[in-house]
Amino acid sequence: KLAKTDMARVATIMNIALQITANLAIAFEPFLPFSMEKLNKMLNVEPLGWNRLGSTDLLEAGHQLGKVELLFEKIEDSVIEAQLQKLQDTKKANEEANYKANPIRENIAFDDFLKLDIRVGTVLECTKVPKADKLLQFRIDDGLEKRTIVSGIAQHYKPEELVGKQVCFIANLAPRNLRASFLRE
Repeated sequence: KLAKTDMARVATIMNIALQITANLAIAFEPFLPFSMEKLNKMLNVEPLGWNRLGSTDLLEAGHQLGKVELLFEKIEDSVIEAQLQKLQDTKKANEEANYKANPIRENIAFDDFLKLDIRVGTVLECTKVPKADKLLQFRIDDGLEKRTIVSGIAQHYKPEELVGKQVCFIANLAPRNLRASFLRE
């Protein structure tokens, strides 16, 4: 209706709509990267940087748009119903299994927990314990003293990755002989 009477106003409205669309392409890019890439192709622009967000001149007058197509496909109600049914079936199967996880270790009394002296220390040195697949030997500085500790985490970390890192340890754990390599200083 307006196009028949005031083409200049229609051009202004279209410009504002396209500027908003270009800004949305910037703002939504982290959340919908593939869709915003598609939108940028439709707008016929390279991805615009964050510093341009909020600009009103992202597309200059006379800018040629790319091929316009649907940005998102319509999801039919039957597809939604199928997904909801699948979710309900999974929920029902989980309830039927009635799986209850058991604690890995038995519970301890709170008084026993209070006995633990948990400290944070910096790993000064870390080496793999010879002839032991799981053990790493640490030289740790907790700010009060330097100590040597052995831990069974060699299958998860390389010794050189841990040097300089801060780790939690139990400072008052009684010494234990692990492959004759445990030293308490």
